[in-house]
Amino acid sequence: MPDPWADTWVEPLGLLHGRAAAAAIAADLALPLAGGPAAFTMVRLIGRAPGGAATPDAPVPLAEVPEPWQPAVLALGAAPPPFAGLPGGRPLVMGILNVTPDSFSDGGRHADHAAAVAAGHAMLEAGADLLDIGGESTRPGAAPVPPEEECRRVLPAIRELAKAATISVDTRNAATMLAALEAGAEIVNDITALRHDPAAARVLARSEASVILMHMLGDDPRTMQRDPRYADVALEVAQFLAGRVAWAERQGIPRARLAVDPGIGFGKRLPHNLALIERLPILAALGCPVVFGASRKRFIGELSGVEAAADRVAGSVAAALAGADRGAAILRVHDVAETVQALAIRAAVLAGEAAGGAEAE
Repeated sequence: MPDPWADTWVEPLGLLHGRAAAAAIAADLALPLAGGPAAFTMVRLIGRAPGGAATPDAPVPLAEVPEPWQPAVLALGAAPPPFAGLPGGRPLVMGILNVTPDSFSDGGRHADHAAAVAAGHAMLEAGADLLDIGGESTRPGAAPVPPEEECRRVLPAIRELAKAATISVDTRNAATMLAALEAGAEIVNDITALRHDPAAARVLARSEASVILMHMLGDDPRTMQRDPRYADVALEVAQFLAGRVAWAERQGIPRARLAVDPGIGFGKRLPHNLALIERLPILAALGCPVVFGASRKRFIGELSGVEAAADRVAGSVAAALAGADRGAAILRVHDVAETVQALAIRAAVLAGEAAGGAEAE
């Protein structure tokens, strides 16, 4: 039976934080975004509700949402289930550990197993909540790596670092997924959203692993940047991820084990990336935690004029904070210490605002 809501979407707008968010929620003028602490005051209703007329494209205050749409709007306020047993209530920091010779930012730095383990421990000491370990570069134009070589690169680091932290393996190959899970990884981060390897969903359905589904234009990093085009990039990415979440559920991977990633830089040009960041709350309708990875990417260099990826730290932290303000649950970053420090200041400012609002009342 066709889904009568298949061509509809509810996009949260009018975000508030701190004192303003708390006051608006208390006055029934806003709802928490995915459980908070941010709140939204308006929505854009996209499509046609079942049995109803087409909706206006203009923002609608929550008090004026038509009755058929109200359940979908209320659902935006619910917090997703905890992901991979990790704590909630604040943006988590995922440290990127590339055990590769050719990644765009840190290729070769951690190719030695001892260096990779030391780098992982350094990230954890700097405040990382989890680590994402990858053995295949997925930069634009990168050549594929056979699973056997990928496993040779990542498994020693996973075995050692899984003793100290929650580990995600960044792979699109089912054989690597299985070996990594057996070595202690608890999360699989697949840039193709389980489209690359037909055996991947079967491996994950039989496990208890959590899964990150990412949007990429096509399923090959070698071709993803060849003239990417979108009519509405934020809506198209959201609809793609909705389809992949539904597909994963049909394969036996429950939504409670899923997170989604809009894939900043994966088949997107500068305007697409900026639109995705600005409209990140549109993904709240999926009911899954949002992973956000903009660290050191090309668009930061384009905006800042910084050519070397390793020198894009300040821009990367700014992008991470923008993601956190728009509902990202997990920030995937190279620069852990700097991101943790920035998030601590952000949290203190927002807590101070909320406390100030309570005192004023």
